[in-house]
Amino acid sequence: MILVFAGGVGAAKFLEGLVQVVPPEEIVAVVNTGDDFVLHGLMIAPDLDIVTCTLADLIDREQGWGIAGDTTACMEWLGKLGAPQWFKLGDRDLALHIQRTALLREGWTLSHVADHLRQALGVKVRIVPMSNDPAPTHIVTAAGEMHFERYFVERRAQDDVQDVRLHAAGPAQPTPELLDLIAQADHILLAPSNPIVSIGPILALPGVRRALQTTAVPIVAISPIVGGAAIKGPAAPLMRAMGYEVSAFGIAQIYADLIDTLVIDQLDQALMNSIKALGLQVVVTDTIMRDSAAKARLATVALQG
Repeated sequence: MILVFAGGVGAAKFLEGLVQVVPPEEIVAVVNTGDDFVLHGLMIAPDLDIVTCTLADLIDREQGWGIAGDTTACMEWLGKLGAPQWFKLGDRDLALHIQRTALLREGWTLSHVADHLRQALGVKVRIVPMSNDPAPTHIVTAAGEMHFERYFVERRAQDDVQDVRLHAAGPAQPTPELLDLIAQADHILLAPSNPIVSIGPILALPGVRRALQTTAVPIVAISPIVGGAAIKGPAAPLMRAMGYEVSAFGIAQIYADLIDTLVIDQLDQALMNSIKALGLQVVVTDTIMRDSAAKARLATVALQG
């Protein structure tokens, strides 16, 4: 079994590559839920939906989120009625949130809902939320503390970040099967996702870091930072706020006590020796997932790492 810690667009693209080189039934994606929040009375789960809809080949690839070809009639009417418009949701996208919310209100756990939705959409990769408990990620800025999605989407990551608060650190608990999955995995991969707000919340859950530190299985991470910049999203300001250099070396520092190998891009080859000095193995390759073939190559490299 291949266990992938995942969150957002980078992880979804990586998983698209992974399913090309191994049977999807052998893959379990543990997905960040620190981005989850309630809007319009509905439970929104951005990373779960990005991963699920990407693997279902439904994603709007230009945006990296939402459903391709979706319409926005419901949002337009919500706007007419005075509802907030800062987080755009297509009509088919809303169907996911309506069904998720309905099932949760019936007493389903988020794990059961995520599994139901991925099967309904024909996804063979098992998708496991990191927790069934609320574990919102908050960003502390000069303008105040706010949920990550408000910082990222509504305020377009323009606020100076002072701190990141991961409510995953408690009282939230990991999904019941998560620690067992770590113990049973044949490969453990940290996808090229934001290390602070995508992978960070999973690692903050009680017992997860310890389980990773004690597993006999080598752990491989793929750097989401290339040439000193994030491929997508606000990793750079968040890493700086937490005291890390925005580079593949900064990624190595974040994961140094957990992983055995870091996969970095060719543009960052000069950082190899400094990363090795942290006690890590380094694999240098092209990490930019431009197309399907590039995704498969990166997945192959990560598995061999």
